[in-house]
Amino acid sequence: MGAALFYHLTQGPVDQTAPTLLARALKQGWRVAVRGTERQKLEWLDEKLWLGPEEEFLPHGLEGGPQDALQPVLLCEGPPANDPQCLMCIDGADAAPEEVARYERVWILFDGHDPAAVERARGQWRALTGAGCAAQYWSEESGRWEKKAEA
Repeated sequence: MGAALFYHLTQGPVDQTAPTLLARALKQGWRVAVRGTERQKLEWLDEKLWLGPEEEFLPHGLEGGPQDALQPVLLCEGPPANDPQCLMCIDGADAAPEEVARYERVWILFDGHDPAAVERARGQWRALTGAGCAAQYWSEESGRWEKKAEA
């Protein structure tokens, strides 16, 4: 059984935090699905991931291509086609308790400067922990990531 890790983004945006987590997952040999709520934002993240330094390149694809099932990192809106071991939710995308149980990790990244995103993340925390899922809350308010809560 995996865990849901909530990342409260206050110092850096998702395009800075996601690559670090994705690189760690790939080093573990895990495939990852990055679930968003809007195609346009997934396209934006796709562009950002292509712009990184060559030595830090993260192999990935945007859903809808012929190689979706083979992607180490697949940016998608719905159920992932790449048989991942991890799920990253951005922009308010949901993760179900069954997914937390199935995957090694579920990351929920949310914008700490957006009150609606914070409230949505709190609701997700309550729903997942209420369903018996393990969860951790990570904050970067101090300038580095610190685990602030665990359930």
